[in-house]
Amino acid sequence: MKTIVLALSIGIFAYGCSSDPSPGSAEEQEEIIDNLVQAGFPANDILVSDGVVYVGRDAAVSLVASREMLEVDSSEEEQYRTNNLVGGNVGTICVEGGELGGFSSKFNDALNGAIDNYNQLGLSFGVQRIDGDGSGCDAIIDGNVVGGTGGSAGFPSGGFPFGAINIGSGLEQFSTGTVEHVITHELGHCVGMRHSDFFDRSISCGSGGNEGDGGVGAIHIPGTPTGASVGGSLMNSCFRSGESGDFTGSDVTALQTLY
Repeated sequence: MKTIVLALSIGIFAYGCSSDPSPGSAEEQEEIIDNLVQAGFPANDILVSDGVVYVGRDAAVSLVASREMLEVDSSEEEQYRTNNLVGGNVGTICVEGGELGGFSSKFNDALNGAIDNYNQLGLSFGVQRIDGDGSGCDAIIDGNVVGGTGGSAGFPSGGFPFGAINIGSGLEQFSTGTVEHVITHELGHCVGMRHSDFFDRSISCGSGGNEGDGGVGAIHIPGTPTGASVGGSLMNSCFRSGESGDFTGSDVTALQTLY
């Protein structure tokens, strides 16, 4: 089956929420890059576009998030997660889509399915959809449709999920289940999930190497496989053209362990 990278071409990302990384000074960019290298990410996997630093192809990293990656707690070795997770004070995560995000009928259905994926697990937070009104939300993730095929997001910082997911308009050619897969995947990054095959992207992508570990930015979650396989996780780096959009057993274990 056709394999597609879960990433958009760098340079077309458009974040519409004030909590997203904004272009920083050259000094801030340099510190973020230094922090990422110290955290174990290969320098050739770090990109800067329009003043924003990206790692692993589809994760924007703020200065705060990069600093948190260096705060190692060896007592909490918990598939793979970042050091940055959503705090217990976040009970309701809202995802904004609909007309504001430019979602089509297929994308709307896929977003609803992705939200249901999380709510079926009995996690410490619930996910709900909003279209403009953020009352009752502890955190808001802005859903945007942009050019390209794939998706992008970022990792939590300050105890809050990343504030945006970008979904490529080119996904319209695929099934609702495949679009649901991509949206669920990007929401997974927002709450701290790393790619399940971060150590060897060729497992799901057919080519590619190690995104970087260093024992800091990719912590194994107990009860989940340390290896990876095609179709073994919704958090694989690349997806196939006929995905169901559902979590695998290891995905469920990972999220329920964390939250």
